[in-house]
Amino acid sequence: MLNASYEKDPSMVSRRIADEVVLVPISRKVGEIDCLYALNEVGARVWDLIDRRSLKEVRDTIVEEFEVREEQAQEDLIELIEQLKEIGAIKEVS
Repeated sequence: MLNASYEKDPSMVSRRIADEVVLVPISRKVGEIDCLYALNEVGARVWDLIDRRSLKEVRDTIVEEFEVREEQAQEDLIELIEQLKEIGAIKEVS
């Protein structure tokens, strides 16, 4: 899984607000958007790093920049990636 790379889906736009990033699906009309997604500081950093980098590279950067153990960073990263895939924010690239 850590060798996988992802890219942001163009149907999802992001806006930075303070230390958070808000994800907004744009494939629907404004009245049909039923939810927005907020990423905390670490999630926002993952979002910044995700495009075409391996998850291992993303994990290693998170470990360097935040006070977190590699195991915890990896576990949290995989959970976030699964959530981002579920909402259609990212897709795997080969």
